Amino acid sequence: MNLPRLFSVFGAVSLLVLGSVLFAQDRTAGAADSAATGLPAPAWKLKDLDGGEVSSDQFKGKVVVVDFWATWCGPCIEEIPGYIALQKKYGPDGLVIVGVSMDRRGPAHVKQFAQARGMNYTLVMGDEAVVEAFGNFQAIPTTFLISRDGRILNQKTGAAPAEEYEKLVQAALK
Repeated sequence: MNLPRLFSVFGAVSLLVLGSVLFAQDRTAGAADSAATGLPAPAWKLKDLDGGEVSSDQFKGKVVVVDFWATWCGPCIEEIPGYIALQKKYGPDGLVIVGVSMDRRGPAHVKQFAQARGMNYTLVMGDEAVVEAFGNFQAIPTTFLISRDGRILNQKTGAAPAEEYEKLVQAALK
């Protein structure tokens, strides 16, 4: 094995181990973080996968799940079927799920990924400004549940079982 390839393999393994450690820490720390709970959700404007503008203002009066994720993130991918089901089941009741992709490979890559998985919710491309607006969290997935009146009801880091998160969504929709 040549040296550049060895470093490339070492780097990939290191990222996987680090991601697993962060994920394990998030799991053991519990699904909910309290830092942002009760605060007004930040306003944001981001581009969707076709280049159109999507704004938090569009979702006033709705319950919004803002999920920061990436196509390379195992725990993020684990949650996608749950979000698809939530959007389908509760969309008519005023639920909006917004997936904020932190992928650097661009919208075409994310669009192909989303189509292959049947993602039925709003997808936008994230940036450092929106991460900063949401409190400079350090890991993905990080997900915010926002009330109809624009307040953060829940912030979680790491994947959570779909049935547990659904209970939070149901309570927010009441």
